[in-house]
Amino acid sequence: MRRRVVIGNWKMHGSRESISELLAGIDSSCLDPAIEIAVCPTSLHIAEVVEQLSKSSNNSRIAVGAQNVCDAESGAFTGEVAAQMLAEYGVRYALVGHSERRELYGESDQLVAVKAAAAIGAGLTPVVCLGETLVQRQEGKTEFVVLRQLDAVVQKIGIEGIEKCIVAYEPVWAIGTGETATPAQAQEVHAALRVRLHQLDAGLAQTTPILYGGSVKASNAAELFAQPDIDGGLVGGASLKADEFNAICASA
Repeated sequence: MRRRVVIGNWKMHGSRESISELLAGIDSSCLDPAIEIAVCPTSLHIAEVVEQLSKSSNNSRIAVGAQNVCDAESGAFTGEVAAQMLAEYGVRYALVGHSERRELYGESDQLVAVKAAAAIGAGLTPVVCLGETLVQRQEGKTEFVVLRQLDAVVQKIGIEGIEKCIVAYEPVWAIGTGETATPAQAQEVHAALRVRLHQLDAGLAQTTPILYGGSVKASNAAELFAQPDIDGGLVGGASLKADEFNAICASA
């Protein structure tokens, strides 16, 4: 049975005060304990978030993820944070290949694959992000693009590595724009990804969670998550509002 997962990506938002208030407003105590919940603060705030969650009676089950991870274990890489360093601070998940990293920082499919391998090597769960631009969708290349991105990771880490991953489909044109793929559009891509996983290994298709990301909010989460191949969400802006995030988690 596939896991249900909701991950909040806070991006470069938040102060110590606002994050403390946000965590105080999130309440996971009444949710199905089988649902995995995580939040991804900036690297600077990770230690504080881990500590606050560990002391919370309502949210000790919430895990912490990193928004990015270096592909190297150590060395002269100014500004980077290694996977093992994140693991030492209690991080359990790491986003790799988020569209903003691909687009703004030129991360290639191959670099994303190496980052996934680095995360696995440190005991983290990579959340492998895939998605097409608006132009690629308009040109009918959506499936080609997301399968190419997935295949690059498979080529690097193999089936055994993918077993340790979460996949997230996030259409670039729907991130931070207010636009959302319709449930049918999202399901179509998730189904194609599920087929590819089945081609690799039938068991893999039955166990790998595939999340949807792209302007997920309380008003559309239930309909998105009801699709047969959508196993939860990678949530951006709505995860910065406690009431919204609570409602999204409850829909998973």
